[in-house]
Amino acid sequence: GTALSCRPCGRPELIPEINSDKKQLCFEWGPGEMLVCETLFGSTEGKEKRPDCPYVYVVRKDLDIYSQTLRKLFNESHGIFVGLQKDEKEKLGKSRTAQLVRVSKNYRSVIRASMEDSHQLAISTQDPAIHMQHSTEVSTLSAMELIWNLCEIMFIEAAPAGSLLRHLLDWVRLHVCDVDNMLCDVLRSESPAKHKNFWDLTILVLQGRMDEARQLLSKEANTNPTSVGMCKILDELMKKMPVLCPSNTQTLTEMELKWQHWHEACERFLKDGTFASNPHMETLCKILVGDESAILEKKDLMTNWYHFLVTRLLYCHPTVKHVELHLYAQSSMDLFLGAESSPEPLDIILLAAFELDIHQVIKECSIALSNWWFVAHLTDLLDHCNLLQSHNLYFGSNMREYLLLEYASGLFSHHSLWQLAVDYFDHCPEFGRAYLEHHIERIPLDTEHKALKILRICEQRMMTEQVRSICKIMAMKAVRNNRLGSALSWSIRAKDAAFATLISDRFLKEYCERGSFSDLDLIDNLGPSMLLSDRLTFLGKYREFHRMYGEKRFCAAAKLLLTLMTARIAPCSFWMTLLTDALPLLEQKEVIFSAEQTYELMKCLEDVMAAESKNQKLQEDDAETMKVEMLRIGLARNLARAIVKEGTLEES
Repeated sequence: GTALSCRPCGRPELIPEINSDKKQLCFEWGPGEMLVCETLFGSTEGKEKRPDCPYVYVVRKDLDIYSQTLRKLFNESHGIFVGLQKDEKEKLGKSRTAQLVRVSKNYRSVIRASMEDSHQLAISTQDPAIHMQHSTEVSTLSAMELIWNLCEIMFIEAAPAGSLLRHLLDWVRLHVCDVDNMLCDVLRSESPAKHKNFWDLTILVLQGRMDEARQLLSKEANTNPTSVGMCKILDELMKKMPVLCPSNTQTLTEMELKWQHWHEACERFLKDGTFASNPHMETLCKILVGDESAILEKKDLMTNWYHFLVTRLLYCHPTVKHVELHLYAQSSMDLFLGAESSPEPLDIILLAAFELDIHQVIKECSIALSNWWFVAHLTDLLDHCNLLQSHNLYFGSNMREYLLLEYASGLFSHHSLWQLAVDYFDHCPEFGRAYLEHHIERIPLDTEHKALKILRICEQRMMTEQVRSICKIMAMKAVRNNRLGSALSWSIRAKDAAFATLISDRFLKEYCERGSFSDLDLIDNLGPSMLLSDRLTFLGKYREFHRMYGEKRFCAAAKLLLTLMTARIAPCSFWMTLLTDALPLLEQKEVIFSAEQTYELMKCLEDVMAAESKNQKLQEDDAETMKVEMLRIGLARNLARAIVKEGTLEES
């Protein structure tokens, strides 16, 4: 076999019986996000292999849409997406930015909820394979939320200098989750200052969480009298560290001036050797003055380079601007990872975000992530922020639409998620309708309920050809299952005159065999639909004749029956049945048919006999011969009675 590495999982699949005579491996994405490859692999039972018709081997299908957690993510984010499209023309300026930030946070909350669901599933299962699957989902969703949050800060909110660092600190605190657990363990102990992890409080300083760091530092002062003076000085430095708060009215210049004075005070205490007798406190003071070596010594607490970046900015460049971030991001990654380590895909994506390279972020996410959900929704949101106009040239068309089309196309391979895809196609103005028409024709019409659901979607969008196609397919299925009423209903909905005629003939044939109609409610309520074809009109009117006869409205029934025969819209094989239906009316005590009507009936009988004599049907069928004789006698008697009645009326 030949090994093929599938994007994005990277696990090789062995493809059996690849034709090695071909100098290349040809494959493509098939329907339903399946990767298919031409191969000679396949069962030969009952038939021989044909060299001109190779088998197709499914290498991989998109497993994400079959994940319970991700399906929930897809469903819940769909409502956020649709709401955003509806609000497109509402709210401008600052209020519009605030609205888009809220939308972004809604997306992130859905990601975090899905991540929590996957985590619970992972810890609740005993199956190692399922545990691994859910653990992988947790890692993927965590990375997605991390990237999205950074994009929200860098592109959507675009906070000014000062506020930018505050947002980045919140970002780091949110995604380094073990700190709070560590704090709880230390504080719950009998003597927190003697806990083995007590001086891990450095992580609080690295994250700018000064109030919590001071609280822990006070435990050291209470326990160790020799450290009281140093703890008090360090506590004062932490307390006085300048921070630009949202409610603070000070300018950026004032903030920088205060920070410079504070920084110089920290340096003085460090140079004076105030903390020389306590290495832990000295390290804390070195961090406060932005000593990169001291910060890097705590790599194990920070765990990643972007945490190091934010800490470095906090104590060296607190008023950093967006356009300056890339200068520090690359160097921070190099310092933290070292020359020997190569960056992971996540590192590359985050670095691109710090460099304000939207296109690179989307491109790398498309490669690294296992589905199109993330890039489709993020790109749509960024497009609403008017940030993608200069990036569409990379895709040859609208990048937002391109990614939404890819995502929605994948949803169509799932038995229920396809309904979400319809709304995504609706909001792709250039190619959305064409894609929807293409995909909706591939949905298997398993049940009538599903067919009606698809039909409503097509009718709402005036997709005439698809409506006709669905109705024809369902009508054919109903006919095969001998459900004539359903078949007729679908053919009427499709406005298919030929098929309606065919089914009407089946109804009439069934009537001839059984002497009654099935699906009377449908036939009784055809209304204007009966005008779709002559045969359907006849079926509806013939049923109306039977209803009149049942209600003993004999004169109206006789008139309608005669009209049906003289209009010649009934099939030839049914003419004798119509004449036979006239017999009970001919035998009534009251004269129903007039002399003129009786003559018309006689002419119809002769026409039927002339047509059937050519087929020699009368000579071979005694019952038909007897029926003709009874009709002749009945017509003759009725004619005599009608002439007498009409003559008597004229004399009187």
